[in-house]
Amino acid sequence: MDTSPAAPPVPALGSPAVRREGALKVTGAARYAAEYTPDGCLYAWPVPATVTVGRVVSVDTAAAVALPGVVAVLTVFDAPRLGPTEDPNLRVLQDARVPHRGWYVALTVADSPEAARAAAGAVSVEYDTSGTAPDLLLHEEHPGAYTPEKANGGHPGRREQGNALSAYEDAPVRVDCAYTVPPLHNHPMEPHAATAVWDAAGERLAVYDSSQGAGTVRTELASLFGLAEERITVDSDHVGGGFGSKGTPRPHVVLAVMAARHTGRPVKLALPRSQLAAVVGHRAPTLHRVRLGARHDGTLTALAHEVTTYTSRIREFVEQAAVPGRVMYAAPNLLTVHRAVPLDVPTPSWMRAPGETPGMYALESAMDELADALGVDPVELRVRNEPVVEPDSGRPFSSRSLPACLREGARRFGWPGGRGPVARGGLLIGSGVAASTYPVLVAPSEAMAHALPDGTFRVETAATDIGTGARTVLALVAADALGVSADRVTCVIGHTDLPRASLAGGSAGTASWGWAVHGACTALALKLERHGGKVPEGGLCASADTTPSAKQRPPYARHAFGAQFAEVQVDTVSGEVRVRRMLGVFAAGRILNPLTARSQLVGGMVMGLGMALTEHGPLDPVYGDFTAKDLASYHVPVHADVPDIEAHWIDEDDKHLNPMGSKGIGEIGTVGAAAAIGNAFARATGRRIRELPLTPDRVLAALAGDA
Repeated sequence: MDTSPAAPPVPALGSPAVRREGALKVTGAARYAAEYTPDGCLYAWPVPATVTVGRVVSVDTAAAVALPGVVAVLTVFDAPRLGPTEDPNLRVLQDARVPHRGWYVALTVADSPEAARAAAGAVSVEYDTSGTAPDLLLHEEHPGAYTPEKANGGHPGRREQGNALSAYEDAPVRVDCAYTVPPLHNHPMEPHAATAVWDAAGERLAVYDSSQGAGTVRTELASLFGLAEERITVDSDHVGGGFGSKGTPRPHVVLAVMAARHTGRPVKLALPRSQLAAVVGHRAPTLHRVRLGARHDGTLTALAHEVTTYTSRIREFVEQAAVPGRVMYAAPNLLTVHRAVPLDVPTPSWMRAPGETPGMYALESAMDELADALGVDPVELRVRNEPVVEPDSGRPFSSRSLPACLREGARRFGWPGGRGPVARGGLLIGSGVAASTYPVLVAPSEAMAHALPDGTFRVETAATDIGTGARTVLALVAADALGVSADRVTCVIGHTDLPRASLAGGSAGTASWGWAVHGACTALALKLERHGGKVPEGGLCASADTTPSAKQRPPYARHAFGAQFAEVQVDTVSGEVRVRRMLGVFAAGRILNPLTARSQLVGGMVMGLGMALTEHGPLDPVYGDFTAKDLASYHVPVHADVPDIEAHWIDEDDKHLNPMGSKGIGEIGTVGAAAAIGNAFARATGRRIRELPLTPDRVLAALAGDA
């Protein structure tokens, strides 16, 4: 729980404010889940399956148990039994089935991390892999493909208005394009870790977990271990990133709690990075077919976006990548379809802007190809197809400033003057554009606000700061509602003993928690007014619960929008693609803290750059293992990859959101960035690569006319 003193004086809501926990982080004083070491703490190390699919026949633990410092080895045959859960991925060590490579089959516990790791290497597991051969290959014609009733987020698996395919065939100008996005991995800086401590009677449990939502972790642990929730505390005070992979409880926390109960001592488990790809979720690969039909003036008559992806055989998760087609453009005939193929793979999950990120890559690439076919400027094409209402639902937009973002971005970027293509020595230079979108989401949360006799204030909510600056912005929201300077407000978050809060995900954190904080502080201000502005000796407090308001279905379609521009250079000798500059302009309601907002937007754009140029986690088609499992092989962008990047925004006054007037900004920066880069590459070279990333081998093949 963050009990650090309030930060130095901070300006009002809407002005730049530095992160309150910044000094703690740069000095090493901020404690993460793996940095809590209770007396007598043991260390655990999981043993992953080394076969693609099958059953465990036997586990020989003799060599492991004989090693110095080893306290216990748990296996699928003798591990403590767990209670019910809706997530089968959390039922670790409960049966002999191996649904995919990397599934945990044993756990070693020792008095040091080194001893636990050595013991894991000494465990010998025998498998039965007879029977059906593993099915690992995703393709559109897979016989097991089906259309789910719902994709991630509760979106319908299929939606159609009019007759998109017939209208497409009748359109005078048509593009029919296929795009591929590979598996992608979250790879937060802090790997998943947990430290679990039972009390002497085994009736109370304390957990330090690297999670995006401590409350969700507590609820799952209560069911799995047969405890009332009030007997469990979960602390997620500081979290070193998650990008969705920590949005639900993961096996590491279950194993830590299980081992702690079994040994009667605290247990710490920090997953090695090489194991993350198989057990904490990933962005599933998506195969896209986009068909656009238009009149000669560029107005769309048909839009069809069909997506094929995979899910595991353990739990259904379908990336909602066709959903942006239901939001973006005014096509009277609209078809959006998701198809899922169950394979012998790890369960995919959330990764920053699930659905919108791969979906907008495909849709915005196709819009660029349509602009080329029409001979129309890509910015103008998007503006011409601006809808009056949300195409799928027919609801009016609460606000929609996409044309303003496109116009302002074009002005700032110098579009189309420097669009290219330009040949300079062995380099080809060109620029591209793409639109961005992300929905406005909100979830019920609670907050408590306290007025203290010394003239300061304390706000409490079980929100989680995953590196976004949540502590800072919530203090600003509180100060604004109380009408005081922010230096008089302390914000306490990250612990389940605090008022309930939604998880940090879906770009909904600030809207959800801020709404509750604003409500509590508004109520507290009224109490103070009734006391003549005087705080009694025992202080004053007020609370708020946004459940009734947050659960109401709004009459408006609420989305953030943006426009992204990129200039790239392509080395015709090496095949290397470099981004020379990127610029994004976004419309996300009221920006509450410009300093941290710009950081979030730029970070998202950098992640989109990685998606375009370097990141891919291919699955071995024979062994079912992700081949890029660490940061040496899975290449994320570094400073040298981003020489010039800018993020700006359009001011929006949207009265239909929340008391702060804010939209989410954590994910929209990623959406559209890869498409802008891909479109810039196409402009520079006259060649279109429709499979990410744009690696040198693909680039050279495209330049040679082989792609």
